[in-house]
Amino acid sequence: MLCLNQWHGKNSSFYHGDSVEITRQLPDNSVDMHLYSPPFSSVYTYSDSTRDMGNCDSDAEFFSQYAHLLRELYRTLRPGRLCAVHCKDLVYYKGSSGRQSAGLRDFPGDLVRAHIEAGFDLHSKITIWKDPVIEMQRTKAHGLLWKQLRDDSTISRAGCAEYLLVFRKWPRTEEEEEAVVKVTHTKDEFPVLQWQEWASPVWMTINQTNVLNVQEARDDRDEKHMCPLQLDVIERAVKLYTNPGEVVLSPFGGIASEGVGALTYGRRYVGIELKESYWNTGCRNLRDADDPRQVTLFG
Repeated sequence: MLCLNQWHGKNSSFYHGDSVEITRQLPDNSVDMHLYSPPFSSVYTYSDSTRDMGNCDSDAEFFSQYAHLLRELYRTLRPGRLCAVHCKDLVYYKGSSGRQSAGLRDFPGDLVRAHIEAGFDLHSKITIWKDPVIEMQRTKAHGLLWKQLRDDSTISRAGCAEYLLVFRKWPRTEEEEEAVVKVTHTKDEFPVLQWQEWASPVWMTINQTNVLNVQEARDDRDEKHMCPLQLDVIERAVKLYTNPGEVVLSPFGGIASEGVGALTYGRRYVGIELKESYWNTGCRNLRDADDPRQVTLFG
């Protein structure tokens, strides 16, 4: 694999480099599920690299770059399988929006449109409940302050949920139909009460603090903090949408949260991360969860 660096374990491979260039080298129909949290457009700047999709001046520039990746993700995903994307609405502020106003940008809606343009179909939209008190304490958003409610509640707003957007690559030819591998479950491993909870359009029981530690991955050039995907969400997605032994890909691997989750539940993992400090931390996290040896998942 042509990349800046790479680490391989018994059931995982983690590549340091550009997500588009590395995904382009993966075989057609070789991945069983995509699971990741993309850069939230221009909100979080992770590095000063021109290859960093988070290092954009606008949503339009982000989605122009993201489209190149989506073409490769669609190509590499097996027919009939799913791409799960973690995201949220994005806040814009009066002082910096250029609109002389403040509000929310429908980033999830833009992601849906981009995936449909690439060939995917929207399969499911799951709302992940977030505690507004924790959001208020972390962001100091005026709209969430009790003082603001008493002063002028037209400025008050609800807290921002997160979402897991699930897209399907529908088989479109007879050959693709024959290549479909079903994901099956037994009554014992997936009791009906668990399914009823996980089938809810709102996941209420996600532990917001159940994430891998990112502090050691930060460096002095980080402009914003990193927001890793909760391990509870990863567990549900992996168990719902893949069979044991199948391959989960994250093109924005970060510190390899999705990889640790995939390995924990008996799946294999391929991750890509551009930022070196995150990649180094991800390698250590994967090493703790896997048996390292120099082999690749794709030969």
